[in-house]
Amino acid sequence: MAAAPLPEGAPPQPHDSSSSAESLDRLYPTVGSTKPPRKRTTSQCKSEPPLLRTSKRTIYTAGRPPWYNEHGTQSKEAFVIGLGGGSASGKTTVATMIIEALDVPWVVLLSMDSFYKVLTKQQQEQAASNDFNFDHPDAFDFDLIIATLKKLKQGKSVKIPIYDFTTHSRKKEWKTLYGANVIIFEGIMAFADKELLKLLDLKIFVDTDSDIRLVRRLRRDISERGRDIEGVIKQYNKFVKPAFDQYIQPTMRLADIVVPRGSGNTVAIDLIVQHVHSQLEERKLRWDMAALASAHQCHPLPQTLSVLKSTPQVRGMHTIIRNKETSRDEFIFYSKRLMRLLIEHALSLLPFQSCTVQTPQGHDYEGRTYSGKQITGVSILRAGETMEPALRAVCKDVRIGTILIQTNCNTGEPELHYLRLPKDISEDHVILMDCTVSTGAAAMMAVRVLLDHDVPEDKIFLLSLLMAEMGVHSVAYAFPRVKIITTAVDKKVNDLFRIIPGIGNFGDRYFGTDAPPDWSDDEDALST
Repeated sequence: MAAAPLPEGAPPQPHDSSSSAESLDRLYPTVGSTKPPRKRTTSQCKSEPPLLRTSKRTIYTAGRPPWYNEHGTQSKEAFVIGLGGGSASGKTTVATMIIEALDVPWVVLLSMDSFYKVLTKQQQEQAASNDFNFDHPDAFDFDLIIATLKKLKQGKSVKIPIYDFTTHSRKKEWKTLYGANVIIFEGIMAFADKELLKLLDLKIFVDTDSDIRLVRRLRRDISERGRDIEGVIKQYNKFVKPAFDQYIQPTMRLADIVVPRGSGNTVAIDLIVQHVHSQLEERKLRWDMAALASAHQCHPLPQTLSVLKSTPQVRGMHTIIRNKETSRDEFIFYSKRLMRLLIEHALSLLPFQSCTVQTPQGHDYEGRTYSGKQITGVSILRAGETMEPALRAVCKDVRIGTILIQTNCNTGEPELHYLRLPKDISEDHVILMDCTVSTGAAAMMAVRVLLDHDVPEDKIFLLSLLMAEMGVHSVAYAFPRVKIITTAVDKKVNDLFRIIPGIGNFGDRYFGTDAPPDWSDDEDALST
């Protein structure tokens, strides 16, 4: 039978011997009898309504949220949800359902399974014969978990180890995650450390019947982890069940919410989603474009902005590419011409130093040479990649990186989906390329990604064929040392974040694709 949730205010029921209670006291905060018990919300209603879902597309992203103040520093911490429970209790499924119901752009799902300790040779042999206890607190690298969660909560990027369950070892590769509005941390020992508990804003225990957990574990370990049925049952009886009784089930007393029956309990999940939404509203973890536009209306354009001189030639090319009647071939041709001029202008702003060379006639020439180490181009996909040929044409052996940022058509907010940057980019001057910038949200996210890879702010050059004043102000106030370079600045952005008078959706006009009715100038990657 499934374990019933504790009645509100009731003390935890004993599940093991006094020795296990002593071991728990070393791990968990004591619950004194003089203090009122923490209020806990549980759900045990039999007639449950269907899970409230929205029609919006669910995004799993390692996105960088733009909750930075005018100085470019973080103003709010992320909301962290801890999901504990026995092995195969349905924690990941519950986390997925919460993500789908929350429907916020930036959610990071962090699994405790990634943080198993590196095993010694002897421990590897024990693991191969199912004689190593992976369900003990000592099997996890809590120091790394805490350091990782602290950085994520502060909005910083982190490196996550990748654990291979078939070989019981960490892979050589690591994956990168970026900060989020909401972080969901799930694992069997999610509540098994005092310092870790302090980082959790909401603690949820998923309580599922032991027979169901065993069946799920058998199915998962045999089909996904290459185990045999005898080994799985042996490991379950020797380690998994005793560890649950001793270390995991007692942590139910630390939970704010207990979810009986796991993913089948939609009422509890609805309550969780409502609470998280209220917390996000209270913390104001939102990107308010209207307020930003209003705040910057009366400010002069920043000194970090450099606009290509509006010669008759430049204005003539703008006339052609802005004209809705211009054919695609002409649009591409004159866009490329403008890109070349923009790149040349940007290169003139790089640091140069004096040098002397000797001409073929044997005379000295007092010249100038680039004083940096290397130039790297980073394009914000997809429109930004159209500027790569112009950069390659004028910079020999230039390295190229790419960032894919898609604007959510329902929220107007940017979401990071893909990242590939050259190694040692921190020592380079970086040409960050995007063809149009309206609100600046996508550009700000891209700048944050570069800063997370240790690129100095004053070595970042943001290039765009066309920018709105709102986007210029957004980037300049958040990152006052980033150089902003464009061929023209338009004054307005309408309610749909389109630049007015604008150029249209650059990517769709360049690649010959159809724009959705609610496209945004800031990132045409919606149609990618």
